[in-house]
Amino acid sequence: MSFIPLIGVAFGLVAVVWGLRTKKAGGKRLAGIGAGGIGFTFVLYGSLFYFGMEQRGGVYEELRVNLAQTTINSLVPSIEFYKTQNGQYPESLKSLQESLPKESFVSVFDPTVIGIQEQPKYFYYERVGADHYYLRGVGQDGKPFSADDVIPQIAATPASKIGLLLEHADK
Repeated sequence: MSFIPLIGVAFGLVAVVWGLRTKKAGGKRLAGIGAGGIGFTFVLYGSLFYFGMEQRGGVYEELRVNLAQTTINSLVPSIEFYKTQNGQYPESLKSLQESLPKESFVSVFDPTVIGIQEQPKYFYYERVGADHYYLRGVGQDGKPFSADDVIPQIAATPASKIGLLLEHADK
């Protein structure tokens, strides 16, 4: 039972203690099996953590990019609503975040930039004048306006008053 992930750790601990304390034959074997089950749990969850949080370019990379796309798409209406309420676009995503209700599901952090040592990083946001702004996820290279950026995909018509700029003026 010690090989059942997570809950097997308790059974493994009991098996190790019992195996080491017993004078009967097979006690050391019982302790070894218990320790093996505990080790299995640590290897399994360690692997899941590594592949899900630390590894770049792995199987979860596409999922992180999809999450970033959904998140950045939902951020555009929040920025536009901020302008409607305040008469100007926010100075930064931090000021936008501070204006959101505490129960808001809108995130201003880029989910592609992760890691155990990393602090959450904001999406790239730059206000251009009073009426426009750039918004994008910077991707793996960490540089805005490169090929791996995640840009909002919104249905804007030429007559719409959305201030989102997709292409950099220097390009």
